Amino acid sequence: MKTLIVSLLIVSAVSLSASTGCKQETTTMTPPSKTTGSADDHGHTHTAGGGHGGHGAGPHDGTVADWGGGKYHVEFTVDHSKQESTVYILGSDEKSPVPIAAESIELSILDPVMQVSLKAVPQEGDKPGTASRFVGNHEKLGVVQEYAGTISGLIDGTPYSGDFKETMVQKN
Repeated sequence: MKTLIVSLLIVSAVSLSASTGCKQETTTMTPPSKTTGSADDHGHTHTAGGGHGGHGAGPHDGTVADWGGGKYHVEFTVDHSKQESTVYILGSDEKSPVPIAAESIELSILDPVMQVSLKAVPQEGDKPGTASRFVGNHEKLGVVQEYAGTISGLIDGTPYSGDFKETMVQKN
């Protein structure tokens, strides 16, 4: 039921922004302002930006976005060979795992357009009934490109949403 509500909120927001011709604004993450970190196996460089300060690459070399104005962070990673995305829930320090009581969170990618429900896959140290790692598959995640989108979910009944954007670079 929670997943359905979050999905409906996302569809409504996207429909509203498409019908008005306006860019959807959130209070979670502003467009990236600079590139930091190093390229991963697929030529991605992860971007920095955000409403309360810059983000570097996350602890799993992913792209970090705000959830709740910095109270939480989410880290987007993708394994193209597995057509799989993993999102980690992090604390305000952008490093420490923060397990949440959720069975799934939602990943919305802008291009190619896709919705992926990421299922809870607890990490070592996550308390029973909680997870700080969420994993999902979609065939379009096999495309090696930069991804941009939104990660959304519920924590204790409160909806959270964060925008992210990867930047591709040429490998030497």
